[in-house]
Amino acid sequence: MSHLYQTYPLGDFALKTGSQIPQAHIAFKTLGDPSNPAIIYPTWYSGLIADNEWLIGETKTLDPTRYFIIIPALFGNGESASPSNRPDLKPFPDVLFYDNVRAQHELVTKHLGIAHVRAVLGWSMGAGQTYQWATQYPDFMDLVVPFCGSARTSLHNRVFLEGVKSAVLAGKQAISAGVYPENMLVMLHTWQAGDCSDQEPYQGDFAAAMKGIKAKALVLPCKTDLYFPPEDSEIEVKHMRDGIGELKVFPSIWGHWAGGPGQSAEDVKWLDERLHEFFEKN
Repeated sequence: MSHLYQTYPLGDFALKTGSQIPQAHIAFKTLGDPSNPAIIYPTWYSGLIADNEWLIGETKTLDPTRYFIIIPALFGNGESASPSNRPDLKPFPDVLFYDNVRAQHELVTKHLGIAHVRAVLGWSMGAGQTYQWATQYPDFMDLVVPFCGSARTSLHNRVFLEGVKSAVLAGKQAISAGVYPENMLVMLHTWQAGDCSDQEPYQGDFAAAMKGIKAKALVLPCKTDLYFPPEDSEIEVKHMRDGIGELKVFPSIWGHWAGGPGQSAEDVKWLDERLHEFFEKN
């Protein structure tokens, strides 16, 4: 696992709220040959770019000898523009999944010169970005795989995040293990406000947003995940057009962490097998 990454300057980056991040940048890492089919694999809440590498390897489906793998970092993660690396920007503006994905699209198309990708996939907030990609740029990819995440942050999830927010606010002046509370609050707002139907042309119509997905979708919730329960994923797939969405449920005791950074070998094997099957048949 390497903590080396690159940055791409975005200039004065306009946000959906009407605010902007002056002289913004997005951090990213690529693995593999740029001539191979590309896969976009965004980061998650509190995750650094290197924290995504557990699912990548020559013995895995995300094989860098077969694919050009792009890991873009969320605004607020400490690598892309964040309170920790932009102390001049106070307060740091509210950022949405929409803004993150627009920045990623600019990175991929303008800097990396890619017009179409094989897949977008991700865990947790990475899944939220996957749904955002699928609805914001529906012709840009062949496949999407959101795991342990959602297309719209549910009410019960938003309430849970209020508790997290209270704890982070209580320690706002502290830095623990290199984690900046202000960074966590930026990403928390992004998560809490997640809703891929909150954009044109859907205008808040969630069913319409799901029907707008053109890429084949493999949706992978975990049966014990209390943040993103399978029932929410069933609703997402139900609203997709016929032949687009497929639902498979992690048979894991590890809840939300079933799709997380490789701590359960059994769950990693299950996820990699599902990815392999999906990529091979589509």
